[in-house]
Order: sequence, then C-alpha cells, then structure tokens
Amino acid sequence: MPRSILVADDERKIARLVESYLDAAGFEVLVADDGNQALKLFRERSPDCAILDINMPGLDGIEVAREIRRRSEVPIIFLTARTEETDRIVGLELGADDYVSKPFSPRELVARVRAIFRRARPVGGAEPVGAETASEPVRLGEMLIDPRKRAVLVHGEPKALTALQFDILAFLAGEPGRVFTRLELLERSAGTACEGYERTIDAHIKNIRKAIGDESELPQYIATVRGVGYKFIEQSDAT
Repeated sequence: MPRSILVADDERKIARLVESYLDAAGFEVLVADDGNQALKLFRERSPDCAILDINMPGLDGIEVAREIRRRSEVPIIFLTARTEETDRIVGLELGADDYVSKPFSPRELVARVRAIFRRARPVGGAEPVGAETASEPVRLGEMLIDPRKRAVLVHGEPKALTALQFDILAFLAGEPGRVFTRLELLERSAGTACEGYERTIDAHIKNIRKAIGDESELPQYIATVRGVGYKFIEQSDAT
C-alpha cells in the first residue's frame, strides 16, 4: 500500500500543488484546509506523515503538531513562510523532523519526504539513511540500541524517538567519546534533505534527552561540548 501523507495548508493553491507532486510520486494524499480538519483527518485516517503550515485558521500548525505528538511519532514537516529562528526552534522542539520555508520547490519537498521515509524504513527493506554502523543490537550501559528494529531501550523500557532522533542518537552512540559538531550530526543523519541550519540540532538533542530520561546538567549518555557540539559519554566515564 502507498504511504499516506496529510497536507494541511489554508492556501488552497499551495495545498493542491503539493498534493499533485506527492500524488505523482506515488503517495496517497489527504488535504486539510485548516488545523481542525487536519486533526480530524489524522484521527480518522492515521497518515504516515504530516506536512503542516504554521499559519492556519482555527488551530495553527504548532497546535496541530502538539496534538499529533501526544498520540504518534509519525514524521512531521513544517511548511511555512516564517523564517525566524524562534519559529524553527519551537517547531523542532515539538518533535518536527524537517522545516521547509516558502517559497519552496515541490520537487525538493518530495525529496525530503522520501528521505524521511528512508530513515524510518522497517526491517526487510533497504538500509535507512545513517545505517552504516553494525546492524546488531548494541548495549551501552543501561541503553540498548537495535538498528534493525530502530528501537531504543533504557533499563529495559522502550523509548519513543522519531526517525531523525534515532539517527542522531545512533551516530553519537556509534563512537562514544568522539565529539560531533552540530553540522556533522545534521549532515550524517538528515543527509541532502537537511537545510544545513546547525542550531536546529540543539532542539533535536533536547527531545532525545527528554525521551531517554537524560539530564543536560548531569548527563548519563549525551554530553554537551560547549562551542563545538555533542558526544556520547563513554560508559566507563559515566557517573
């Protein structure tokens, strides 16, 4: 069955343009004209991805994303005319996987959707982006990372991560002690789909820490290297 994608944008011309390109790429597309309709469609149809405009009547894209994240880890892409740093960070801290600013190329948007699905490809398909490391489960302290199932367990409890969050964590954990710059983490996890906005990695790291129960001030797994980036703590050094 084709992947289904929810497109929510009150600008009908843009929504239909995105719909036509996604449809031509083989996706099933659900179109909503406002936030309330978007949530209704999401609850009824459970799409595999959501593309949300931030500025919509009724519930805006931020509120829709917040409601989606309360029940699902499906990929979310924000499609908006806003370009300020604060808008980007707010969206990413809600767990969005990507951020596309208007005006945009519909072909680039389709490429980003495909990149997100490649990262989240289940067992049995080709290796997802960022799967250069060993496919066998790896235990690091009380954390177990299973690349094939794309699953993370801490103290035996599964932790919910988006596809991009999993890739960032897997890259960090793949080389404990090595410091990765923000740009390296974005390039290696998001690949060509990334806009290259380095500071967005801070929002992703914040979400990963929240998901795995790691504290930024007294981290057990992910340490901040000020002025550079992040590293996964070698477990012999953890306290």
